Amino acid sequence: MRAYAYVVGPENGPGAALLDLARGLGFAGVSPFSTMAQAEQQTQTTPICFFLFAATDHLESLRGIAEAVRFSTTRRLRFSPLIYFSESPSIEAISGCINMGFDDVITMPFTRKRVLERMARQIGQNLVYYETPRYFGPDRRGRPGIRQGGGVSRGTGQFRRLEIVRNLISGINVVRDDHFAPEPV
Repeated sequence: MRAYAYVVGPENGPGAALLDLARGLGFAGVSPFSTMAQAEQQTQTTPICFFLFAATDHLESLRGIAEAVRFSTTRRLRFSPLIYFSESPSIEAISGCINMGFDDVITMPFTRKRVLERMARQIGQNLVYYETPRYFGPDRRGRPGIRQGGGVSRGTGQFRRLEIVRNLISGINVVRDDHFAPEPV
């Protein structure tokens, strides 16, 4: 696969297990995440970089990296797939990740086949993203546990709707980019 994977997490426990799993998935390369500059440079070689987040007891500790990716000025990073590997199907963890703009949350068992199927959903598909002052990520409206008031629903403020396709050769293709202003009162 002509994509790179960064593993976000500790060098032991869930982080080490996720690093081992990722190495067996056919990525062009896999490494622990260190800096955004490193990831930005990597996008020049492999146009898609997956960010795989290991399970943690402190989900908020992931927000800094998730926001750095989602609000990057580099398109190839900004639209990178963010995937959290949750050790339990906790509603709090899943909704927390979704509210941070993650593309997917994968729960156990982390079998090679299952993980590859979920990752395949991120490539070659039309995906809708929304951008508001407080959120940038996939369309999550109407899903349980999603914080309301993010500015995505009609009449709540200015927002942007983008339709993208990730391609392993060319990277990120923006198919459609619509800007919406607040409705007059």
